[in-house]
Amino acid sequence: MSHKILVTGGLGYIGSHTCVALIEQGYEPLVIDNLSESDIEVKERIERITGRELLFEKVEMCDADALNKLFERHPDIAGVIHFAAFLLVNESVQNPLKYYENNLISTMNLLRCMDRFNVCPVVFSSSCTVYGNPDELPVGENAPIKEAESPYGNTKKMGEDILRDFSSICDVNVISLRYFNPIGAHETAHIGEFQDGEPHHLVPYITETAVGKREFLRVFGGDYDTRDGSCVRDYIHVMDIAEAHILAVQRLIDAKNEGSFEVYNLGSGDGSTVLEMINAFSTATGINISYEIVDRREGDVGAVYADITKAKNILGWTPKRSLETMLSSAWNFEESLK
Repeated sequence: MSHKILVTGGLGYIGSHTCVALIEQGYEPLVIDNLSESDIEVKERIERITGRELLFEKVEMCDADALNKLFERHPDIAGVIHFAAFLLVNESVQNPLKYYENNLISTMNLLRCMDRFNVCPVVFSSSCTVYGNPDELPVGENAPIKEAESPYGNTKKMGEDILRDFSSICDVNVISLRYFNPIGAHETAHIGEFQDGEPHHLVPYITETAVGKREFLRVFGGDYDTRDGSCVRDYIHVMDIAEAHILAVQRLIDAKNEGSFEVYNLGSGDGSTVLEMINAFSTATGINISYEIVDRREGDVGAVYADITKAKNILGWTPKRSLETMLSSAWNFEESLK
């Protein structure tokens, strides 16, 4: 009998790809989403890829009673993958209370339900933003947690603190996965990084510029202490990220975790500047795009990329997809939206 895994925010970018990976590995995802940042059409796209009907309920996680009733309806939940959160750095700077209220209350409500209904394992969608401006590169899991550069980053740090403290006193085991920069799309181009309005992440901005939706790409900052003055980030294919979640949740279900709270970095282990990404996109697709260097964006750090040794050695996870594959899959998805 397959394990039923509750996937919060499961119609979002990483959540939708993880649902595909769960189904392909024989799990039964139970997806909840309030549809504030996603579209019900994503459910149909997941079903098109997998050939399976997706179990979905519209639930607002900040409504404790609604979440409690969900757990009552599904007493067979074997584990949780918690994606649901607002995630835009610049928006969080402008509207911090929106982020603190949504991201933290939803997490606390979830943990209360897990404790009440004896659901033990949870994989938490965290972020490399918890490292702030790191002292050393690449960044390992034992690097100091810095003061957050944005309210969004602070909610990830505080989310980890809540989970760590709660797991120390209750029978709830946690793996926190600190993503670096997920990009790309499923190989079918049925799901990818949907953007409503102006893109907030680099690769959709590149693809929308390439397809003609944008006149040019804005590069935020050209005076960082990096190879070419633009920010350095660690880019990783979204399906590599999705597959790591399967390994993490199964590690918890099998009780192979060595403590009640474990942390793993997920990245490629290498860094690329924004200008290098623009050139790599041109190499992958044969398309040159226009760009303009503008002022730095509030809340951004200059450079960050991952040490992924721990994920390789303990989770048995290694990223499989190249930067060219990441960018070409993102372009294929963009073209599918025409």
